[in-house]
Amino acid sequence: MISMIAPTPEIPDNQPAIMPITVSIVEDSVGVREGLVRLLKQTSEFRCLACYASGEAALQEIPAAAPDVVLMDINLPGMNGVECVRKLHALNPAIRIVMLTVYEQPDHIFDALTAGAIGYLLKQKPSADLLTAIRDAHQGGAPMSSQIARKVVHFFQSGAPAGEATELSARELEVLDLLAKGHLIKEIADRLSISFGTVRTYIRRIYEKLHVHSRAQAVAKYLPPPARTQTEQV
Repeated sequence: MISMIAPTPEIPDNQPAIMPITVSIVEDSVGVREGLVRLLKQTSEFRCLACYASGEAALQEIPAAAPDVVLMDINLPGMNGVECVRKLHALNPAIRIVMLTVYEQPDHIFDALTAGAIGYLLKQKPSADLLTAIRDAHQGGAPMSSQIARKVVHFFQSGAPAGEATELSARELEVLDLLAKGHLIKEIADRLSISFGTVRTYIRRIYEKLHVHSRAQAVAKYLPPPARTQTEQV
């Protein structure tokens, strides 16, 4: 583990203290880690708590450190990123984990969201957009790169609801569809011409019916698993 603890910026006496968004990074590439740390240091809005080169190291410290957002790679030495997400989520379902990876295959996306990730970003995402995505994740959103969002929507539109998802009402399915497309609660309320509180009620009912605890889990459970090719199955 490589610790990258940054000092909390000083706040002038005449200004209210604003707590930075704390971020932990799980990435085995030294270059990528250092680039992410430099990016986070560009503004006092974010603070890097620590960097980890493996999932095993992350599991030892992240649950106690309780960062606001975790950026997680998939291709890690030893335990892969998806398994690390699954174990971190089991220890603390409130941890908001965003995958940051080069993989955009449907099976990787589906496995990560099912494990408990709340977002999925590709590493070539521009720096400014990445900071926006971290902020969105902290505020309850489900940030996804545009290519990933298109794949998720395709899964959603091409697959028929099955099992517990058939118990959802027409309005709940509308809300779930908008959740799958990455819309925030306020945006859903505006699109459906209902109140913010009503949308939250629908989301709570969706979670209860699908037996899940997050937006990403609800979407992943509703979507059909991506079909693997014959080559992938071998």
